[in-house]
Amino acid sequence: MLPKLNVVPFVSVDSMMKLVHAVGVERFLVELAGFIEADFKRWESFDKTPRVASHSAEGVIELMPTSDGEVYGFKYVNGHPKNTKEGRQTVTAFGVLADVGTGYPVLLTEMTILTALRTASTSALAAKYLAPKGARTMAIIGNGAQSEFQALAFKALLGVDRLRLHDIDASASRRCAGNLTGFGFDVTICDTVEDVVLGADIVTTVTADKQNATILTDNMVGPGIHINAVGGDCPGKTELHADILRRSGIFVEYPPQTRIEGEIQQLPADYPVTELWQVMTGAAEGRANNRQITLFDSVGFAIEDFSALRYVREQLARTGLYEELDLLADPDEPRDLFGMLLRAQQPAAA
Repeated sequence: MLPKLNVVPFVSVDSMMKLVHAVGVERFLVELAGFIEADFKRWESFDKTPRVASHSAEGVIELMPTSDGEVYGFKYVNGHPKNTKEGRQTVTAFGVLADVGTGYPVLLTEMTILTALRTASTSALAAKYLAPKGARTMAIIGNGAQSEFQALAFKALLGVDRLRLHDIDASASRRCAGNLTGFGFDVTICDTVEDVVLGADIVTTVTADKQNATILTDNMVGPGIHINAVGGDCPGKTELHADILRRSGIFVEYPPQTRIEGEIQQLPADYPVTELWQVMTGAAEGRANNRQITLFDSVGFAIEDFSALRYVREQLARTGLYEELDLLADPDEPRDLFGMLLRAQQPAAA
């Protein structure tokens, strides 16, 4: 049973972790992917806008809103690559769902963990439509906070069970491999980018530096590979050489946002791309043949967060993993807000 209307369910970090374990991490990723896919298939019913970003030399703070006309959702999220050196997360987030009819929030939740889960679920969901059939080997370049989530999502949705890992910090690769012990992966740690992509069916790039970089060059990418480009997600931050883009079939979430933030910011503004929701509905073709290079230029979009918030809210009544947050002023007489304030005054001491 959920709280009264004037009390908002709040999912803390501790509750989110307990919720993931109660569901099971791989099942959580699969079920979340199902919610994302369902919302992508009704893409046209959503309000859509590029996220509202406030950039600084240190990073970016963003708001990501959307609504399907009945429920409104937004996420607050930052991206500060320097935080890692200070013992902090590069990305932190929280999110809200609200009832459009009343404007009342119906959920407040942490989204640092949830964003990692939804990003991985979206990546694997895109690969379900775009990766070569029977793909089992994935290279992950950049073994930071997102890497294990990506690996588990691709295993749960596609059956990927061979991983090749590379990071400029070898200890990050060792940590990733250690965290994935017992999950059924054959893991190889590679010293170079050239080595890590050898034999890979899928290449995931998920590095964090806030700058244009060339993690992959054209000569490293053979025919038939699916590239899951996750790390480029703001202006001036890319991971792939532009020549790779010109050889690939490019698939995106929301073009007005991706052209600003994604790999395709390197290309002309009218360069042809395919929207992922159209592939899911059958309105556009996904992978054309087994030699095509497919590229999911992932930047993250608000509808994915909306799906994640919907999924978490549906788990609350069953699990009870939330707290009741006294967030909404709710006087007995709606017009007497000041009277409620007066009645809350403590009696003077005798």
